[in-house]
Amino acid sequence: MLLCHDPDVPSSGEDVNKPDRRVPADLPRVVFYHWVLFDLPADARALADGEACAGITPRGKAGPDDGHGRRHGLNDYTGWFAGDPEMEGSYYGYDGPCPPYNDTLRHHYWFTLYALDVARCPVEGTVDGHAVLAAIQPHVLASAAVMGTYTIHPDVA
Repeated sequence: MLLCHDPDVPSSGEDVNKPDRRVPADLPRVVFYHWVLFDLPADARALADGEACAGITPRGKAGPDDGHGRRHGLNDYTGWFAGDPEMEGSYYGYDGPCPPYNDTLRHHYWFTLYALDVARCPVEGTVDGHAVLAAIQPHVLASAAVMGTYTIHPDVA
């Protein structure tokens, strides 16, 4: 199973991407899942470039089955775009980093790969990262993570 999450997302969207405001670094933050991929075969070693995302897909990519025997959970763009008639939908697959341009905090993107003692994740239907993570807890044999950082704000070093 593979999860990508950003723990640095503003807890309030009030100031997000407003040209006359800044999102303060000390604002409480929440976890935002960019990718929830599960039921990977134990012998999987790589994903092809663009296999889970070939760019922004208004209203989201299809899922949960990905056509390769794996399943995707909803990423958190599903909630972010709810109520936006141009973008709302069910966002499966990977949708990458896009921190607010006026956020004064550098964002951390964690990619965590989990080895499980089950071949199929014990969830059904439409699920998100929180549900999948809770469901796998008793099945985790090992995990490995890599983290990258990203910001758009020109003043954040």
